[in-house]
Amino acid sequence: MKISREKAKEICTKSQYGEATWWEILQLKVYLFFSKELAQFSAKNTKLTSLCEHANLQTLSEKDKEQLKKVLEENS
Repeated sequence: MKISREKAKEICTKSQYGEATWWEILQLKVYLFFSKELAQFSAKNTKLTSLCEHANLQTLSEKDKEQLKKVLEENS
């Protein structure tokens, strides 16, 4: 049941958005029990997610992204 640090970080991020499976969450909880470093990462990630939700951040639409990309390409 041992997972790598990178896999644990990936699961941590997925769990923040409700995308982790129950098996991944179990693996993460075991990893967090033994890893102070990842526990700190998880706490910071949770805080960042909370701040982003509180700020009601919006992303660009696909159309806006394409327009911005064209402008950047023209100016480079």
